[in-house]
Amino acid sequence: MIRKIFLPRIALPLVAAVLLVATQTPRRVAAGVAAAAAPVVVQANIGVNGFFSADKAQRGRIVQVAIVLDIPNGFHVNANKTAKFSIPTTVKIDAPTGLKISPVAYPRAVVRRLGFSKDALPLYEGRAVMRFNVTVPPNFETGLTELRAKVNYQSCNNEVCFPPTTREVKLGINVVGANEPVKRINGQFFGGRR
Repeated sequence: MIRKIFLPRIALPLVAAVLLVATQTPRRVAAGVAAAAAPVVVQANIGVNGFFSADKAQRGRIVQVAIVLDIPNGFHVNANKTAKFSIPTTVKIDAPTGLKISPVAYPRAVVRRLGFSKDALPLYEGRAVMRFNVTVPPNFETGLTELRAKVNYQSCNNEVCFPPTTREVKLGINVVGANEPVKRINGQFFGGRR
């Protein structure tokens, strides 16, 4: 005679898991237990955004640009000038022909000793603002133009570093005549150097 066993609904997944484990080889069971016991390390969700210092770019003038990394608490990225074995944070700009791009100015790094290194390392934490200037020639075509910034960085926590990441930021701005008024914007990124 077969008896029916009544289990609460919550117990059914547990019974299924036990039956699955019972049918596996000991090696596969050990691997599954080891994988379940290993801590899950989550990579940082780093915000990467770009900002202009003005709402429009005037012909014959300079407009500033900031690339901003917002790094969650408990994480960091390697600084631009870093240790030999670390991957530096870099920004490369692709711009339409005719625009002149200055070198990127990187922020000052904080120096910290981490759990995986006996040496202190230069890092960016919190918010890292990288700036550069765009010079618009007097004869540059008016209308919408677009820059592309490729930001390469490696994020880490105190114990482990994650694979390097490259993010692309598209920055569109309207180019206007030299006498057309422009408005300063995004002062939080251009007021004082960080």
